[in-house]
Amino acid sequence: MMRSIPFEQIVQTTADLCVQAAYELPDDVVAAVQKARQAESNPAARQILAQLLENAEIAAGQRIPLCQDTGLTVVFIEMGQDVKIESPAGQPPRTLTEAIQNGVAKGYEEGAMRKSIVAEPLNRRLNTQTNTPATIHLRLGAGDRLKITVMLKGGGCENKSRFHMFHPTEPRQTVCRWIIDGVKNAGANACPPFVVGVGLGGDFESCCILSKYALLREIGVPHADPYYAKMEADLLRAVNTDGPGPQGLGGDTTALAVHIETAPCHIASLPAAVNIECHSHRHKTALL
Repeated sequence: MMRSIPFEQIVQTTADLCVQAAYELPDDVVAAVQKARQAESNPAARQILAQLLENAEIAAGQRIPLCQDTGLTVVFIEMGQDVKIESPAGQPPRTLTEAIQNGVAKGYEEGAMRKSIVAEPLNRRLNTQTNTPATIHLRLGAGDRLKITVMLKGGGCENKSRFHMFHPTEPRQTVCRWIIDGVKNAGANACPPFVVGVGLGGDFESCCILSKYALLREIGVPHADPYYAKMEADLLRAVNTDGPGPQGLGGDTTALAVHIETAPCHIASLPAAVNIECHSHRHKTALL
């Protein structure tokens, strides 16, 4: 049996998520920074981590953005096959994509958030003035629920993303070294400490999307497969051993977490992607 969700409810929910993500650092990120501060041996780095926590408290309390770069809006949708979008009375049929894009524009306007999207990449680069279009990733499944997750992706960390198609015979050490080097080379421009998303497998485009989905896992929750859970821990330890530290000024905390997501791939391929989030890892979720 189909379940209808009003178009305007999706618009408003998306708008609210944009504002909440911009103003409120998630609890798991706050807890990870607090833990890192307690363990940090470098006094300057420990002070920087304390300032990040203070910044988060001020942003939430005064309802202002955590960072002036309020980012490209990436929206992850999990939609049950029994969900139907209910258009407003008297209007032609409206789509889920329209609802999401309208919600992003509404949220950025009402939240007084910087709009950072240009309409085309190389020639005139004119700002769309709405922070749309957002990037939307859709997964369809069973049921009658609609799950919306909004992530605000700053330009500094997104610019340090990387992808490589390895030979399938490459050993684990080679892939790990490539990941570690990418995170360390991101440096201060990507605003460490990071949350690092790694995609392994799939194909050219799905591997990169996997690396973004990896960022959505709660910090502190390891991969379900012990092999990849150990790989995550090994990568995090290696990155933090001699990485740039908080804000690139030295210390033990270059990354708060490394999360890996995997997918089946062709026998001749071994795709790998790294997507980095800065310390202001802004995301919020709603279930309709």
